[in-house]
Amino acid sequence: MTAFSASSASSPHDPLDLDPVFALHRGGKLEVRSTIPVRDADDLSLAYTPGVARVCTAIADTPSLVNDYTWVSNVVAVVSDGTAVLGLGDIGPAAAMPVMEGKALLFKEFGGVDAVPICLDCTDVDALVETVVRLAPSFGGINLEDISAPRCFEVEDRLRELLDIPVFHDDQHGTAIVALAALTNAARLTGRTLGDLRVVVAGAGASGVAVTRILLEAGIGDIAVADSKGMIHPGRDGLNPVKAALARDTNRAGHKGSTEEALAGADVFLGLSGSTVSEEAIASMAPESIVFALSNPTPEVPPAVAARHARVVATGRSDFPNQINNVLAFPGVFRGALDVRATTITENMKVAAATALAAVVGDDLAADYVIPSPFDERVAPAVTAAVAAQARRDGVARVAG
Repeated sequence: MTAFSASSASSPHDPLDLDPVFALHRGGKLEVRSTIPVRDADDLSLAYTPGVARVCTAIADTPSLVNDYTWVSNVVAVVSDGTAVLGLGDIGPAAAMPVMEGKALLFKEFGGVDAVPICLDCTDVDALVETVVRLAPSFGGINLEDISAPRCFEVEDRLRELLDIPVFHDDQHGTAIVALAALTNAARLTGRTLGDLRVVVAGAGASGVAVTRILLEAGIGDIAVADSKGMIHPGRDGLNPVKAALARDTNRAGHKGSTEEALAGADVFLGLSGSTVSEEAIASMAPESIVFALSNPTPEVPPAVAARHARVVATGRSDFPNQINNVLAFPGVFRGALDVRATTITENMKVAAATALAAVVGDDLAADYVIPSPFDERVAPAVTAAVAAQARRDGVARVAG
């Protein structure tokens, strides 16, 4: 699957095409190309009937051969219901398709993984799970995308139980992997370890929960999470099961007020909420503080304002240093998982991906360089190798890779 040339299908009569964005997207950003030539009757008889019947029969007898004699082991389904698309919210499956096409494009360009965008016209959890399970035999992995919380947690959990191929919700785990890598380096820059840090997370949606979980897995010192109603703690009423679990596992200091109150003396602010945080709150943080204001397109605090008080500032935007961009993670994660035909993506594999990503920065570490660029050609191979190796150690690899 390769990038589609917009110019080949562009119409000069459509006024939308005067906008270069629309001109680029005309006709879509993907196409399917064959990997073998069909030049004559002999080629046709091998690629299709009657030759293909021999391959079908072999796979019917030994189903695992589908991974060797079809594209299944190298193709990922990018699945969305269009309920939480970028910063646009619930715009539906048709409007989500440009984003899913873009995701498939990034899989190919950055990881060499073929991906098929699939936008489903259903939002019920049972319907989503059943549909993906029925589609799964055609794919080597499932990348869930832009499904709103808290449904996304149940969808992923159930699919991971039902399927023996990798299932990965990128809004959760891609963000978490990259954030962990950047925070590891930010801590190193300031002479600390993750275990030394007290973190405040604004946002308890898909990315906020996943970032919190991976930081707990990596040994963070303390971490507390806030949603739109304030800090999450065990005594708070009305918590859904996901937030109730967070309340049990986080906030050892027992913060019960607002995000800004909890930031006093904190080492790290992680914004994943779309809310705003005042300069005074950032100024109240500990010396050598770290601010990751990741909401797009408007960070929780303007980066220039945060930089007046914090040693390291990161955002989700490409026009500021230290972009926390999921494309640093998901292509390599899936490439590594597919290479060893992993049955799942474990927590250890995610942490291994983050460790490898952080290591790419190496001795070039600086306040404006705690995470590499998506265009750094070392990134995908490093993440791929780390994920594949960890899959073997975790016992979820089916081939040596």
